[in-house]
Amino acid sequence: MTSDAAPPGGSQLVRISRALPAPPERVWAALTEAEQLQAWFWPSSFETTVSADARVGGRYRIASGPREMAVGGEYLEVAAPQRLVLSWQWDGEHTSSVVRVDLLGDERGSGLVLTHDGLAPDAVPEHQQGWSDCLDRLPGHLG
Repeated sequence: MTSDAAPPGGSQLVRISRALPAPPERVWAALTEAEQLQAWFWPSSFETTVSADARVGGRYRIASGPREMAVGGEYLEVAAPQRLVLSWQWDGEHTSSVVRVDLLGDERGSGLVLTHDGLAPDAVPEHQQGWSDCLDRLPGHLG
């Protein structure tokens, strides 16, 4: 597992890497199918609901009623099972950023690299923590 934040100045990014115990096709499904995203993306106490239309121009939305928060956006690049790029905009915010997930691997396992770019400097720590927590739940779902 590695994590990096970009150097100070302008828009910044979060980059997180994970080794996962599943082939890229299985990880891809966990990232793009609404029912699977709902199962692992946020903690179960968030009562997460997800809609996802994983095609270029398709939209997704991940929401939590109890937490009164949601994020959504548009799929910008969908190259199964190697790369997924999507816009990322929290409800109530006027700016969006871009999330890119790259997968490499074979039937023995996958390497995942998530890059979240275009973040305001003050948003980097919470996104770093949020993505780390989120991706920490993924191996349990894949297992």
